Amino acid sequence: MKRTIYTSLLACLFPALAQAQAIDNTLPYKNINTDGYFRLNYENDFFSATDIYYTQGIHAEVVSPWVKKFPLTKLLLHPHYDYVRYGLGLEHEGYTPTSISSDKALIGDRPFAACFFLKTFVMATDTVNKQRFSTSISTGLIGPGAGGKEMQTGIHKALHDITPHGWSNQVQNDAILNYQSDYEKQLLSLGHVFSLDVDAMARIGTLSDKAAIGSSIMIGYFDSPFGSAVAGKNSFRIYAYEHPEFDVIGYDATLEGGVFNKTSPYTISAADISRITFQNRFGFVAIYHRVYLEYFQSYLSNEFKTGNYHVWGGVQIAFGI
Repeated sequence: MKRTIYTSLLACLFPALAQAQAIDNTLPYKNINTDGYFRLNYENDFFSATDIYYTQGIHAEVVSPWVKKFPLTKLLLHPHYDYVRYGLGLEHEGYTPTSISSDKALIGDRPFAACFFLKTFVMATDTVNKQRFSTSISTGLIGPGAGGKEMQTGIHKALHDITPHGWSNQVQNDAILNYQSDYEKQLLSLGHVFSLDVDAMARIGTLSDKAAIGSSIMIGYFDSPFGSAVAGKNSFRIYAYEHPEFDVIGYDATLEGGVFNKTSPYTISAADISRITFQNRFGFVAIYHRVYLEYFQSYLSNEFKTGNYHVWGGVQIAFGI
């Protein structure tokens, strides 16, 4: 019965997903100390008073023991740590240039692009040595089939905003198949009030090839992000976090077009891609009983030579199940 309810919740959200930056909820500051939860992530550059590159997004995920039986979880490699959780997420990513008022492609600007995919993931935590290893596989579609044009047009119509132009120049349909591994290790912990962690990530596939290294600082009052589901599940917690990260980019289909389909009318050439980027994210989290609330701001340096940095914000809400 529970499995049916959770699956229905995800299915209802499927058509409502909008445009989003890639979202990773396996990092320590995103941890929820329950065996099962439902989480909704909303991002929008309205929080930074801009409307470029990517403007809004929703990611919906469920973590629950029944997900272990999902067929794609058999492809997820992980160490046999003492605390393992499995999850499924639906994610939509959409990208636009600095103007949506022109029918022509804006040369030197970001291409229109939209992606929609299912993310299957596992988080294995070593609660003794304070480390976590996560893997995920993403399967879906980039291109008009992801519904980016219809999504943005419908939202702008509902808000009586300008009708978007230029989606005819978007990256064309292609398959998404990506595999990602993440590792996090706690370096220093001062009780429930301070934590310093390092993390590394490697991703390969048809949508995005990149590697990253970063660190997380958490200050406030919180349970260990490398603990089990027992700790603090019925108490109040509040903290702030900071997460700087450097990325090395190998390939980005939202900029360069799909791997198999080379018919996209406009893309950024490989020579103009910024191969090293910097991201920073800071946020505030409050947890009460089994409810998780978060507000955050993110910064990303320019992704291509003629581009600019981008800032956006977002909120998350999660419920233990």
